[in-house]
Amino acid sequence: MPKHLDTGLLVPGTVTPMRSVPQHIERPEYVGRTTPNEPDGTGDFYTPEELDRVRKASRIAAATLEHLEQFVRPGVTTEELDRHAHEFLVAHDAYPSTLGYRGFPKSSCTSLNEVICHGIPDDTALEEGDILNIDVTAYAFGMHGDTNRMYLVGEVDEESRLLVERTREAMMRGIKAARPGRQVSVIGRVIEKYAGRFGYQSVRDYTGHGVGRSFHSGLIIPHYDAPHFTDVIEPGMIFTVEPMLVTGSQDWEQWDDGWTVVTRDGSRCAQFEHTVFITEQGPEILTLPPSQL
Repeated sequence: MPKHLDTGLLVPGTVTPMRSVPQHIERPEYVGRTTPNEPDGTGDFYTPEELDRVRKASRIAAATLEHLEQFVRPGVTTEELDRHAHEFLVAHDAYPSTLGYRGFPKSSCTSLNEVICHGIPDDTALEEGDILNIDVTAYAFGMHGDTNRMYLVGEVDEESRLLVERTREAMMRGIKAARPGRQVSVIGRVIEKYAGRFGYQSVRDYTGHGVGRSFHSGLIIPHYDAPHFTDVIEPGMIFTVEPMLVTGSQDWEQWDDGWTVVTRDGSRCAQFEHTVFITEQGPEILTLPPSQL
């Protein structure tokens, strides 16, 4: 995704072949297939033993994002960052869940500036002032742990810095609202209300989801006020909360690669994501980075 010389907006770059994963690492069921077996029909509830396995996978994913901090700087390509993510995951005996999922060619998603989500790592070099989201999911112990976060590339303008800061806060407020007995719609209502205070729009067409046994279970977690999502939050559930906030319009378009989603007006987007387990007392974040454990 180099930048177009006239507009400064991104254009597709060169994508290298898929990376290999050592044979001893367990693969998700969809690897080598066109369509995954989702939803898996086993629900979004987890036993203590299953929770322990999701927690382990989630911690590998979170550690991957923290590991990548040292490499995010001007001049580094998103392809290089994907390589570091891939190597870290396989070194911890985890399969990169995105690799081969519905044909996705890389081990992470790298969404830069106006990319809302699903950016494919390529030969784009980061520049001073960019903002970057890296999304990593680790498949280990038979479970997926899913998380993403923003990185600031060098010195970033105040508007972009605040967008990133406030998007993380929106996610945390949404997670805090996810209490047993409430409908999942409360999460989106809290997020959209907070985002609206700053004139941001919360992207509606991409949502959180159930995760664990499946990469995406079929459960939808909205990031906007959506009363028609009436699933009740109950102890034992695992899902993601991952709002995408934009400074302009949430109208989007997709590149010909079939994955990269960008804002139509070129405005910047920020996103954060955690995998969350619901306890009797409320939400527990499973994807906290090692430095916060």
